[in-house]
Amino acid sequence: MNYRWTLIPLAVACLCCCIQSGAYPKPEDAAKSGDPGNLKEITNSIGMKLVLIPKGTFVMGSPPNEVGARDDERQHEVNISLDYYLGAYEVTQAQYKKVMGENPSHFQGDNIAERHPQTKRVVKDVDSSNHPVETVSWVDAAEFCIRLSALPEEMKAGRVYRLPTEAEWEYGCRAGSKTAYGYGNNPHLLGDYAWFEDNSGPKTHAVGQKKPNAWGLYDMHGNVWEWCGDWYDATYYAQSPKDNPKGPLSGSIRVGRGGSWINPADLCRSAYRRRRTPGGRDFNLGFRVSAGPSEIK
Repeated sequence: MNYRWTLIPLAVACLCCCIQSGAYPKPEDAAKSGDPGNLKEITNSIGMKLVLIPKGTFVMGSPPNEVGARDDERQHEVNISLDYYLGAYEVTQAQYKKVMGENPSHFQGDNIAERHPQTKRVVKDVDSSNHPVETVSWVDAAEFCIRLSALPEEMKAGRVYRLPTEAEWEYGCRAGSKTAYGYGNNPHLLGDYAWFEDNSGPKTHAVGQKKPNAWGLYDMHGNVWEWCGDWYDATYYAQSPKDNPKGPLSGSIRVGRGGSWINPADLCRSAYRRRRTPGGRDFNLGFRVSAGPSEIK
């Protein structure tokens, strides 16, 4: 058995049209030329590590008795029918700059430097290149995926990148768990896995410093919010299809997941859904990429 990536001709051009029209590429509209083989993880041409997420069924959302649960987190069963790749880390400032030619992040330079506790003068510069990129809109993140997909090495490998759907994101975050967080229900253990309100500084931190989840994904809780591909609808879960839900067909609000350096524990839960306009840019808003899905041939 080989894992093959789905491909449509002129995929990158189609993605550009989707961005201009306000839509976003479907998960199946990804690359299919090239055969990565049955790889548990890959490292692409700009050094991004992606982990193969196995297909499966899970319960999306939160139970009513979960601390911090919201009405828009109604539980429902979801089937992810194809394997796909998900970034092991949030996209870093260095990776974003390599693809986009700029680094819009707030947390760089003097804004990230170590300062004297009394005088607040800079004591030591900090290299922020491996911190997650932030202050990026949904449009920025989607454009990054288009440009990354268009790199010659990625086209040759047959990879097309996109933002994960909400279902793919939560499935990856849970990594087989059914608890409030990927590791369990105790918010007092969150600091082992996440940079959040209680331990962040307050600022972002280099990716991959905390414990990964069971599937090898880092910072799924905290550090920065992560854009998903879906439009937001508070009632969508009530009518969501079981197989590979992609969110509403249209809307005015996009979804962010995972919580950030400035948020309390309950906003970092696996099921929590953040609402934000597609053009919004915040100091705590970044993303990670998905690729595939792959298909067994």
